[in-house]
Amino acid sequence: MRTPLIAGNWKMHRRISEALGLAQTLAESLSGTSSPGREVVICPPFTALLAVREVLKGSSIILGAQNLYPEPEGAYTGEISPTMLADLGCRYVILGHSERRQHLGETDEFINRKVQAALANGLRPILCVGEILEQRERGQEVGVVATQLRGCLQGVQTSQMGEVVIAYEPVWAIGTGKNATPEQAQTMHQNIRQVLQSRFGEEVANNTRILYGGSVKADNIDSLMAQPDIDGVLVGGASLDVTSFIRIVNYQPA
Repeated sequence: MRTPLIAGNWKMHRRISEALGLAQTLAESLSGTSSPGREVVICPPFTALLAVREVLKGSSIILGAQNLYPEPEGAYTGEISPTMLADLGCRYVILGHSERRQHLGETDEFINRKVQAALANGLRPILCVGEILEQRERGQEVGVVATQLRGCLQGVQTSQMGEVVIAYEPVWAIGTGKNATPEQAQTMHQNIRQVLQSRFGEEVANNTRILYGGSVKADNIDSLMAQPDIDGVLVGGASLDVTSFIRIVNYQPA
């Protein structure tokens, strides 16, 4: 059975003092009260990782990062390596987010290097895939996502896939207040499993966790998590609100 995963992506929000307060409140609020068998990850900005790590000690919340550069060290000004993230205590790392594809020109090939680097350094990649609105309107969404998956997972071994999480994020639903219907999300998650099955086999396809991301909120989490192929969510703005995020963690699928 796939363990549900709730991941909060804080993006470029919260100074250190603010991040500490948010992490502390979440750790206290979720201690002993969150539903059992659910994995919770928060991904603060780089500047707050060390401070948040200290706050999370002894809690069930896991520390994650929002990105990495696919080299262990070197002359890459402004970047952060997978070894640095591991040293900071990160367990997960978000890779291939649509905002990085859109604003920073990241390609499937480059994201694939990041996935490989994460796995080589004991980090679990949360690999993001998803289509833009124009592609969905043209009926291209299935092919677009399949191409992204194949490109970003190139060279990844079947034995490594237990460490990989996929996040489907329809780009047109990120930060827009819109979201795919539970049925639309479920259909795409099924398609993703089919791609994984063709590449890695049925066991990997059945065991890989596939998250939904795109304007996830407290008022749509229950219907999303009621879908059989949605194994969790990648939460943006709502992860910065304690009440909303706790409600999302403690979802009650119909």
